[in-house]
Order: sequence, then structure tokens, then C-alpha cells
Amino acid sequence: MKVVKLEDILGTENDVDGGTWVSRRLINKKDNMGYSVNDTIIKAGTETHIWYQNHLEAVYCIEGEGEVVTLKDNKVWPIKAGTLYALDEHDEHLLRAYEGGDMRMVCVFNPPLTGKEVHDENGVYPVME
Repeated sequence: MKVVKLEDILGTENDVDGGTWVSRRLINKKDNMGYSVNDTIIKAGTETHIWYQNHLEAVYCIEGEGEVVTLKDNKVWPIKAGTLYALDEHDEHLLRAYEGGDMRMVCVFNPPLTGKEVHDENGVYPVME
């Protein structure tokens, strides 16, 4: 059994600031669960280019509002608390949080993240051992 408290992650190496977002890595590859779980804040008024070429991600919004734009078709997907979106085709996208406040998301990745990843210049997380 593993119990993780957000308060124990804050300020550690598992509290990663990516500029437009802050990701608190709760479950990582080392936990041997086959996936990872992050509590992520998308900062208000920001846009982040993301393209998980090496990972699948499901994202559940629990606070705030914004949108996802899938770049292959420029479709805009409104996101608010209670909305889940799944990047099931390694979708290249833009994630925007509206000016009114931060968005808080619960993110699940497969394969699991090690906890040290940050987006590269193409918005990609590398596969890390």
C-alpha cells in the first residue's frame, strides 16, 4: 500500500515547474504501477505546446477553465472542472488556461513518467529510464 500526500510533494524534486505549469508527481515509474499520476496546475493566461509522442495521457480537470486545441485539425475543445480529455492518438496540441484563474488537472501517463521530465522544444517528454 502506498499513500501520498500532496503536502509531502511540494518543494521536492517531484514538484516540477515548467514555466506555464507546475506538476506535482504523485505516482512515478519507480512505484511500479504501470502508469504515473500528476497533480498539475496550468497557470492562468498561459498557452503550452504539448506533443506526447512517447506517452498517452488522460487529463481530468478539477478546477478552472481553458481549452485544448488539437493541431491536426485546429479543433477547439473547451475544458472546465468535471471534464476529462484523453490524448489517445499522441495528439499534438495547445493547452490554454483562461485569464480568470489557474486550471488544476489530474494527469495519468502511460508509460509512467520518472518524475523528472520537462517538455523539450517540440513539447515532447522523452522516455527516461
